[in-house]
Amino acid sequence: MAFDPNRPDLTPFLPPSPGGRPARWVSAETAVAAIADRSRIFIGGAATTPLHLIAALDEARGRWSDIEIVSPMLQKRLPLFQHAGAPFRFLTSQASPAFKYLWGSGHVEVLPSKYSDHTSLHVPGGPVPVDVAIVAVSAPVDGRVSLGVSVGSTVMPARTAPLVIAQVNPTIPYTFGAGELDLDQIDFLVEADEPISDSRAAEGELDELTRTIAAAAASVVQDGSTIQFGIGSIPDAILTTLQARRNLRVHSGLVSDACIDLYEAGAVEGLMVAAEVVSTPRMRQWIHRNPAVLMGPPNLTHGAAELAALPRFVALNSTVEIALDGSANSEVAGGQIISGPGGAPDFGFGASLTSGGRSVLALRSTAALGAVSRIVRRIEPPNPVTLPNYLCDVVVTEFGRVDVRGLAGEARAAALRSIAHPDHRADLTLA
Repeated sequence: MAFDPNRPDLTPFLPPSPGGRPARWVSAETAVAAIADRSRIFIGGAATTPLHLIAALDEARGRWSDIEIVSPMLQKRLPLFQHAGAPFRFLTSQASPAFKYLWGSGHVEVLPSKYSDHTSLHVPGGPVPVDVAIVAVSAPVDGRVSLGVSVGSTVMPARTAPLVIAQVNPTIPYTFGAGELDLDQIDFLVEADEPISDSRAAEGELDELTRTIAAAAASVVQDGSTIQFGIGSIPDAILTTLQARRNLRVHSGLVSDACIDLYEAGAVEGLMVAAEVVSTPRMRQWIHRNPAVLMGPPNLTHGAAELAALPRFVALNSTVEIALDGSANSEVAGGQIISGPGGAPDFGFGASLTSGGRSVLALRSTAALGAVSRIVRRIEPPNPVTLPNYLCDVVVTEFGRVDVRGLAGEARAAALRSIAHPDHRADLTLA
């Protein structure tokens, strides 16, 4: 049965939690002492990574001969990296620049995954089950805590791991939905007040080029559409352009400051459903115990069945480069890993399933001050194909918008060539 945002019931989307756990308030040292050697430890949190517990884990490293750390959305380097291989090994399902100094070391591996895979990836019986979940949560309210701004990638291990350790940080906002946990779902609670990382936001006024791209991308969205959007200046600019729309639904991998403006402009109808929050002081204050936002698990926010049921679903994303056949790379730029697939494959596929759905890729036509075209002949290895060509639908640059879903071969290449920068078009041939 499809999710009804007017009567939100998350029970069908969440695994049963064992409950009955001791919920003991202890020191970080006591909590990590309960971790057995050769454990696989999930560390969640993204912007709210539990650094106090991680420091205790590092201090206690002499207890163990081998520990595998699983972290899907790491935003900063961890002190554990200084002891990679002695005893820590690392696995990530969402590569990021945080691992930059471990690439090639043999101590970190990337598990190819899309965001919806977090539904079953690390649960008992899944392909990479974890023994321990270390998470960050809000202060308790009426016997419950919340995973706050990072829910979708964290909630399943937090509800199912044999040992759950929570760092209780009063700075974390309490968000409603799947991230709410009863205290008896947690083994150890460790109090530690520490600042939350702010996501890097675009500064100043939007430039004319970004406004042009945003306006063309926003033209796909009509009143009554359900929208999803990525992170960055272009998606934010698109949302700003949509403030005059009405009866929009938000069903997205994330919510950002631009969503506040969209909501306050009266463009949004009903609940905003998301898995993650772009952390800023304004957003944290706005989202704290705000019933306008429901944080969901990945099978709800990114699941194909749920996306297929959304009315007029429009996915609004960007990418690093797009080839003349429509395939796109969103993970590597300038030879550096900047991201993993994330939710882009889920939303691209979901848009292709729903009636009236559209998938939009909006990007600047060049990088490196115009020296590099972001529309390319092909995705050259070792750059990965994040989005296959059969998901390509609408592509936008500052030179226009093309709809390529019904175009093949040279016709598709010609359409994409037409929105490349004029300085690079002569080099964009299929031969």
